Amino acid sequence: MVSNPVHKQIRSFVLVWVAVSVIMVLATFLAIYFTYNPSELRFEAANPLPLRSPSPQVESVLPILVLPSPSPQPTFTPTAFVPSPTPHYLEAEATAEPSPAVVPTMTPQPTSLPVADQSFQVGIHVQQAPESGDGIQTNYYSRVAAVLRLPWVKHLVDWSDTEAAPAEYDWAELDSVTSSAARYSLKLLLTIVAAPDWAREAGADLSHPGPPADPQTFANFAAEIVTRYPGRVHAIEVWHQQNLDRGWNSPQGLSANNYLALLQQTYQTIKVIDPGIIIISGAPTPTGVNDGITAFDDISYMLQLIDGGLLQWVDCVGAHHNGYNVSPDYRYNEIPADPSANFRGPFNRETEHPSFSFRSTLEGYANRIRAGGAETKICVTAFGWASAEDLGGAPQGFEFALDNSLAEQAAWTSRALSIMDEWGWVWLAFVWNFDYGPYADYATTNDNVLYSLIGPGETVRPAYHSLREWQSDYLARANS
Repeated sequence: MVSNPVHKQIRSFVLVWVAVSVIMVLATFLAIYFTYNPSELRFEAANPLPLRSPSPQVESVLPILVLPSPSPQPTFTPTAFVPSPTPHYLEAEATAEPSPAVVPTMTPQPTSLPVADQSFQVGIHVQQAPESGDGIQTNYYSRVAAVLRLPWVKHLVDWSDTEAAPAEYDWAELDSVTSSAARYSLKLLLTIVAAPDWAREAGADLSHPGPPADPQTFANFAAEIVTRYPGRVHAIEVWHQQNLDRGWNSPQGLSANNYLALLQQTYQTIKVIDPGIIIISGAPTPTGVNDGITAFDDISYMLQLIDGGLLQWVDCVGAHHNGYNVSPDYRYNEIPADPSANFRGPFNRETEHPSFSFRSTLEGYANRIRAGGAETKICVTAFGWASAEDLGGAPQGFEFALDNSLAEQAAWTSRALSIMDEWGWVWLAFVWNFDYGPYADYATTNDNVLYSLIGPGETVRPAYHSLREWQSDYLARANS
C-alpha cells in the first residue's frame, strides 16, 4: 500500500503540470491574438480583384466570350546563363544602414511576390535626372512614394547605351534608379529596348533602333540586370512599339514571329533566375496604319501575336495609349463632335479608327485575349493626355495637345484610372510621365514635355494633384 506522503507527491506533481499547461496555452493564445491584424487580412482578401469581361464595342467583330481556365504555363528547359560577378560595392550596399534623414514615413505594404498580386496597381514613368545623381533622382522618387503614394515606378532601359560593347557595361544609370526605388520601397518596372550595334542583324539600318540578330543576347542582357539587382526589379517589359518601323527596324520587317522569339527567350531566361518577376509583352503603338512596312495596325498586330502563342510567354499583355484630344469615356464611334478642335482625326467619321480612343483600344485587346482562350490581364505601361496650355506650343504631329486644357489633362487621367479599376482586367497602369518637363528644359519641340506632371518653373500641373487625390481615395477604399 502506497503511503500518504507518496499520494501527496503525486498530487503536487499533477497540479504543477496542469498549471504549467494552462500558462502555456494562455501564452499561445495571447501571442496569436496580438499578432493577428484584421485590417491586413481584409486588405489581402480584396486581392486579386475579380476579372470582369470588357464592355462590347462596335469596332470588334468578336463577341465577349465566357472566360475559360487560365492559359497553361509553358514548360521549358532552363537556359544556361552565367552572370557577371557582383561588384564589391553592391555587396556592401546590401548590408549598409540607410540614412534615416531621407526615408519617408510610409504605411507598411503586404509582402508578396510581384507576379502573385494581380490587384489593380498604379505607377508612373520617372525620367532619369540628366546628372544621373542620386540627389535629384531621390527627390523625384520620394515624391512618388510619399506624396502621390504610388507603389510603382517605370524606367526605360536603353540596351545600346548600357552595353555598347559585348560584356562591357555602364551601370551608372541603373545603379541610381534601382537604389532610389529601393530606398522608398517602390516596385520597379524596366522597359528594355534598342539592341546595340554589335548585336544587330546584318544589313540593319543602325540609325534606327531595332532587334538583335540572336534573341538570346537580349535575354542575357535582361538576365544580367536581374542578377545584378536581386529583389529590386519587379517587372520587365520586353521591348515596346515593335509594330512600328521606328521602334523595330529590321531587314526582316515587322515580324510578329521574330518578336515572339525574343519574348520567349527572355521569359524562359528570367523565370529561371526569379520566377516572381512580372514579364510583360512589349506594348504596340495604337495606329491605323497597316502597310506592314512602316507600321502594323496595333489590333491587327496584337492578333498576330496571340495567334503566334503570345499568351504562353507573358504574365501580362502590354499596352500603350496617349489619349489625343478625347475623353477616356468614349469609344471611337461614339465621340461627340467638337467643331473647335485643332486636331480633327477623332472627329472625322470617314477616317474614324479605334486607335483614337483609349477605351476602344484597350477593349479591343481584351476581346482578342479572351478569344485566344485566356484570362491574361493587361498592363498599360504608358498612358496620358498631352497639354500645351502652359507651354505656348506643340511640335508637329501633336496638335491635339493644343486642344487639351490642363484641367482636362487632370480630369481625364483620373477618369481613366477609375475606368481601368472598374474593368477588373487591367493589372498595372503607368502614367506617362512625371518629370520629362525639367529633364528636357520644357522645350516645346519635345513631345514628351506635353505629358509631364511637372510644368514650367518646376510647378506641378493639376494632373499631379488629381493623381494624388485618386490614389488616396483608392487606398482608402482598399483598406476599408
